[in-house]
Amino acid sequence: MSDDYERGRRDGLRLALAVLAAEEAKWSARLGGSRSGRTNADRAVRHQALRTAQRRVGTTLNRLTPRAVAAGDVGQELAAALERVGL
Repeated sequence: MSDDYERGRRDGLRLALAVLAAEEAKWSARLGGSRSGRTNADRAVRHQALRTAQRRVGTTLNRLTPRAVAAGDVGQELAAALERVGL
């Protein structure tokens, strides 16, 4: 596969991690905040599902990241990807 394709896949996974982190933060703030035990249980399950998804996406990203990029170029690559997306 081409280098641009692989870089795009990694950028997509990094964006997915950022979205999952934002959602996880939102749900962690709501844990235990309801009077209803059922609502609190649903929120706890949703929070755990988000954390599991973060770990899985992170693992996939680590498997796709070349050793040279893993050594230190991730910051530059991520900054360029975020700039292209407009964040």
